[in-house]
Amino acid sequence: MSEIVNILIAVMTIAFGGFGFFAPRFTAKTLDMAPTASTMGLSEYRASAGGLFVAVGLVCIATGAGWAYAMLGVAYAGAATGRAVSMILDKPPQPKALMWFALEAFPALWLILVNWPEA
Repeated sequence: MSEIVNILIAVMTIAFGGFGFFAPRFTAKTLDMAPTASTMGLSEYRASAGGLFVAVGLVCIATGAGWAYAMLGVAYAGAATGRAVSMILDKPPQPKALMWFALEAFPALWLILVNWPEA
């Protein structure tokens, strides 16, 4: 059962990363961010919100290794922490921010608790 949940989270990660990689303008709009006169923001989406998550998700599935899934959990924990700080300091639209926080925090908890440390 835990392997199936791990794989589902990795597939979700690849899907979200795919949007950042292949559709950075859609991703920017979804996150209430607007491109400026420069295309550097689109490059950043393809790299950090796209390729990074696609690669990590693929490694998790390809290796099936607990350490890989645990590190994906650490990445999600970092994102959830940043989101929580932002919710307090930046006060983004709370329903949307809370939804993204949940999509980061719950996978983080699962992946770390189930896969770290590898027995």
